[in-house]
Amino acid sequence: MGRKLTIAIDGPAGGGKSSVARGVAERLGYVYVDTGAIYRAVAYLAMEAGLSVEQDAEEIGALAGEMSVEFRRVDDAQHIFVDGADLEEQVRLPEVGAMSSPVSALPRVRESLLSVQRELARGAGCIVEGRDIGTVVLPDAEVKVFLTASAEERARRRLLQLREKHPDVTFEEVLANQIERDRRDSSRDVAPLRKADDAIEIVSDGIGLAEVIEQVCRIAAEEEAETSA
Repeated sequence: MGRKLTIAIDGPAGGGKSSVARGVAERLGYVYVDTGAIYRAVAYLAMEAGLSVEQDAEEIGALAGEMSVEFRRVDDAQHIFVDGADLEEQVRLPEVGAMSSPVSALPRVRESLLSVQRELARGAGCIVEGRDIGTVVLPDAEVKVFLTASAEERARRRLLQLREKHPDVTFEEVLANQIERDRRDSSRDVAPLRKADDAIEIVSDGIGLAEVIEQVCRIAAEEEAETSA
C-alpha cells in the first residue's frame, strides 16, 4: 500500500472492532489506537481511587485529563501504558469493563480524552476504533467503517470469551447485558453511538474474522487508489 490513511472503525460492543482493527493494523503496518482501553483505564483508576460515577463525575473527568497514555508492544501484543505503568491486565477485568460504559458517558471524561485520542492518531497510517471515532474524534478520517452484528450474535461471541473464566454465565445474562449496553451507548447525551453518514457498514453475522479484515483492507485499498488517481 502506498499512501497511509486514517481508518476509523465504530460499532456496538461485542462487534469485533478490536480484533478487526488489530488485524488490519498488522496487515497494513498501521498504528492501532484502542480507545476502549483508554476509557477502561479511566474506569480502573477511578475504581482504585474509590470514585463513583454518580457522585464524583468531575473528579473522574479531571483524572482523565491528567493521565498520560501510550500503547507499546509487549511480547508481540499491544499493551496500554498509563503514566508509564502497564495496565493491560487490569483494564481487561470484567468489573472494569462494566464501569467503563457509564464512565465513557460522562461529558467531562469525553472532553478530556478527545485531545488524547486525536494526539495518539496524529499523522497518517493509523486505525482507531471506538463508538464515536468517525462522528466526533476523527470526522475527517479517509476511511470510516461501521462494524456491527445482531445482539444475539454478539452475545454468543461474548459468551465464548467469558466461559473460560466464568463457566456458570448464561447466554441470557450475556444477551441482557449486551442489549443494555447498546441502549446506554446509543442514548447517551454526549457522542452517542451512531453510524457516520459517510461510513461503510459491515454486518458480521456469519462472517469470520479473516473475511471482515479482508473487507476493511479492500475498502482502504480502494480509497487509496481513488485518492491517488
